[in-house]
Amino acid sequence: MTETAAPHTINELLDDLEYRGLIHQVTDREGLAKKLNEGSVTLYSGFDPTADSLHIGHLLPVLLLRRFQLAGHNSIALVGGGTGLIGDPSGRSTERSLNTSDTVALWTESLKGQLSRFLDFETSANPARLVSNYDWLAPLDVITFLRDVGKHFTVNYMLAKDSVDSRLANGISFTEFSYMILQSYDFYELNRSHGCTLQIGGSDQWGNITAGLDLIGKMGGSGAFGLTMPLVTKSDGKKFGKSESGAVWLDRNKTGAYAFYQFWINTDDNDVVKFLKYFTFLSREQIAALEAELAASPEKRAAQRELAREVTRLVHGQEAVDSAENITQALFSGDVTQLSEAELVEALQDMPSAVVDEAAESGLIDLLVAAGAAPSRRQAKQDIESGAVSVNGQKQTAIDAAITAEHRLHGKYVVLRRGKKNYYLIRFGS
Repeated sequence: MTETAAPHTINELLDDLEYRGLIHQVTDREGLAKKLNEGSVTLYSGFDPTADSLHIGHLLPVLLLRRFQLAGHNSIALVGGGTGLIGDPSGRSTERSLNTSDTVALWTESLKGQLSRFLDFETSANPARLVSNYDWLAPLDVITFLRDVGKHFTVNYMLAKDSVDSRLANGISFTEFSYMILQSYDFYELNRSHGCTLQIGGSDQWGNITAGLDLIGKMGGSGAFGLTMPLVTKSDGKKFGKSESGAVWLDRNKTGAYAFYQFWINTDDNDVVKFLKYFTFLSREQIAALEAELAASPEKRAAQRELAREVTRLVHGQEAVDSAENITQALFSGDVTQLSEAELVEALQDMPSAVVDEAAESGLIDLLVAAGAAPSRRQAKQDIESGAVSVNGQKQTAIDAAITAEHRLHGKYVVLRRGKKNYYLIRFGS
């Protein structure tokens, strides 16, 4: 008689996460599936306030908390008001700069506001929770903490963790060395006070997560799990989450909606289906249709457009999608006259610009040189004569053309274009 393996426990949510490639490691997949099938599970993910805004590298765990909440589970977003004062060594080759307590407190509040865009804290069924670990870490006294918690961690155990081992060559302070214990205590505290039995995080958090599971067991708890997601990579080897102008932030004041939208629409064909699975809530059928269209007509970039729309809508809302697409169309056509002042500034915020005196009525040649569109008056003249220059979308071929107050958009801007893609912003004023 042939012995057959017992079938795996099926859980719809885990099955969807596996389809999307969102599970890198899980401590006990079978046990977690059973736990999820039995009823609502409380889970958490932590976000240290290392800046005044989250960036798109945080989106994967944030959206995973959202996926669990939509599936009926209880999500906790932990902002590291306490651990943010210490610094996580995971994924870093050097020590972090320590920020002041006032700065960390300010950033903690900022992150709380951003997280409320993605998680529903008001629903009566399974509202998400927002907590700061400063509330339970700050009151701890060092002697009690070392006696009651520190005794459960051997130095050999901590040295074996990747987050510590990778730092030994360059050195690691006791401050960052202790981070693992503090994060482990977070999991224990949430398990004790909120019945939290699952911690999620990026794959670089595996050591910290499993340390938390060990601490829960040693302090009398049981039945907890850990799950990590893959670190997001790009097929071209470039770091995910970086644009030409730097990090892509979730704060619209730091990364405008147009720049945010453009980051996603510029996704490589080799990455776009993976990112649709990671960062959107589109169904398998919708993703499959976009994948088929990508294969048949890659030049249409339909998958990239849908990715950009979905993620921009999630982060900034439909108005931001409409604005970004309006800007995109205006820059493609060259006609920027229909853009609002806010859209105009956002569209050209990373473009070369120049400030010209309010009372000036400059010649076009002078403005081209002032904005850096031409290295010399001679080159500016040649560009105008060849038809390569436009003002506010209108081609200019007269070398003696004057730019007057009538040309100013919203009373103070003139947009120059040299060639098809090179834009320059002139602002009149002091």
